[in-house]
Amino acid sequence: MTDSPHPQPLDGNEMPRFGGLATFMRLPGRSEPADLDVAVVGVPLDIGTSNRPGARYGPRSIRAESVLIRPYNMATRAAPFDSLRIDDCGDVAVNAFSLADSVTRIEAHYDMLLAGDVVTATMGGDHTIVLPILRAMARRFGPVGLVHVDAHTDINDSMFGEQIAHGTPFRRAVEEGLLDCGRVVQIGVRGTGYTADDFDWSRDQGFRVVQVEECWHRALGPLMDEVRDRIEGGPVYLSFDIDGLDPAFAPGTGTPEIGGLTAVQGLEIIRGCRGLDLVGVDLVEVSPAYDTSGNTALVAANLLYEMLCVLPGVDRRG
Repeated sequence: MTDSPHPQPLDGNEMPRFGGLATFMRLPGRSEPADLDVAVVGVPLDIGTSNRPGARYGPRSIRAESVLIRPYNMATRAAPFDSLRIDDCGDVAVNAFSLADSVTRIEAHYDMLLAGDVVTATMGGDHTIVLPILRAMARRFGPVGLVHVDAHTDINDSMFGEQIAHGTPFRRAVEEGLLDCGRVVQIGVRGTGYTADDFDWSRDQGFRVVQVEECWHRALGPLMDEVRDRIEGGPVYLSFDIDGLDPAFAPGTGTPEIGGLTAVQGLEIIRGCRGLDLVGVDLVEVSPAYDTSGNTALVAANLLYEMLCVLPGVDRRG
């Protein structure tokens, strides 16, 4: 047990891991955002999905599997809960019957959080949620750089005539001036599309698009050296769609694509973001109905923890 004055995950020797509060890593869940450095937030929304639903239960499932994670990172020696004041601030109250109203609610909630000068660590929810979050980020910081891990570029102009859905957020973000396009990298994109524009539109905006074939059978340390060189020097947002991983590692998602990143490569990408000015992170598109073993949510929980470990201000022991 630590003597740190910061909120701490509940120790498994104090309460069995199957007990205690259903918060991320069994954090206290009692802090006001203004008293924190990092707010962990759930956004239980899936009415922007186009295929398999269920991501509204993503935050709950990630919290459930996060009980297996201990607070000290043995690999990187990061101790995020001793370095920063981090707590689970609950969920955004989305409107289950209106995507447009939900987007408005999410945007207002993140405006409130960022007014307190916190970094947000978000559990989705489908990828629609990144648009209102980026709107709030841009109001606070101006256009941000982006590390986007995904099987898809999410730059559709519309989906069934709708301008806002989980496949459109980054096109809207470009149009609204939310991104510093020369500092955007999309990693792991793959699969089939309708036209070459599915990837080429991103390239035309100045994004670095890393198709998954560039990642096969190799370590991603050199890639992340390139990523840091490209996007350092300003605020950066990290958005990680769990379908960026191969469905062998993360089957519980709405739009799985074969040939994806490994779990180890996911760790390499996140750990490779250390040193960037991360102002917010997210992990989205976990759909527990297709995750019968809980493995997808377990991977997601660990990836979100790893994001906490690379935030500015996190100390390393030893």
